[in-house]
Amino acid sequence: MSNGRILIVEDDFDISNMLRIFFTGQGYHVDVAARGNDALELCRKKLPDLIVLDIMLPDMNGYEVCKVMRTTTRTSHIPIIFLTQKDERSDRIAGLELGADDYITKPFDIEELKLRVRTAINTYKRHNMTDPITGLPSSRLIEDQLRNLMRTKDWTYLQIGIDHIEPFSDEYGFLARDEVLRFTTLLLNEVDDEHGTLDDFVGHATSNTFVLVTKAENVTSIVSELRQQFDEGILAHYSFIDREQGGIMQPDGNLVPLMKLSIGIVSDKAQRFSDIREITETAAEMRRLDRDKQAQQ
Repeated sequence: MSNGRILIVEDDFDISNMLRIFFTGQGYHVDVAARGNDALELCRKKLPDLIVLDIMLPDMNGYEVCKVMRTTTRTSHIPIIFLTQKDERSDRIAGLELGADDYITKPFDIEELKLRVRTAINTYKRHNMTDPITGLPSSRLIEDQLRNLMRTKDWTYLQIGIDHIEPFSDEYGFLARDEVLRFTTLLLNEVDDEHGTLDDFVGHATSNTFVLVTKAENVTSIVSELRQQFDEGILAHYSFIDREQGGIMQPDGNLVPLMKLSIGIVSDKAQRFSDIREITETAAEMRRLDRDKQAQQ
């Protein structure tokens, strides 16, 4: 089990390579970027749990990278530790004002950096910021996102549930269930990368429910792509027999169908909402209708 995913943004190869080897040995997945734009691109493909960010980069400085991260919805929650040769108070304050979580000065003590990395990741998880299984923003960050929605326009809120996951978990176990949640997370991020915008938000609301807030105009393509790819990909999580019979046979002779997505969609284009509870309750009702419709098919 990985301790988390770290993105090292550092143009000095010796330093970045040393950090990559060290943190890989500590049980982390490590990605490395030598330029600020490369870091932003890597974050689009796979969100890290933490970013170690050098201030002096060849294309844009670390402050600019941090500002983009903090003002882009999908990366706004990720902890950032600045790595810098500067030890001036004004530089540290500038970084912290932009939303960095910590800083460490070169030459640094690797054990100290290890502790700061671990503390930053654990703090976010402990404060209910991210889900421990999927790494996605969870309840508090979702609430913050919904409050932001009330002040903006042209958004669509999708509540996405995995139906029939409880019987699957009973049959295959919690580890298999966690793999389904991680598969769904990957799918949501990939589909949103292709069809959504950088201001979109993907969250993990409850054990089997996800949230996607998108500014994309063509939401229909997102929904159809999610359904199609989920239906295809979920088959790999079942045994050959269950795939062939289309579900899990219960002791009483009833067949529990294969897992599917049920999706509730609400938009400010269709109606006005007075508070965030109204958004979530309307989406939950739309999801129930979608689930009933699919059960009849």
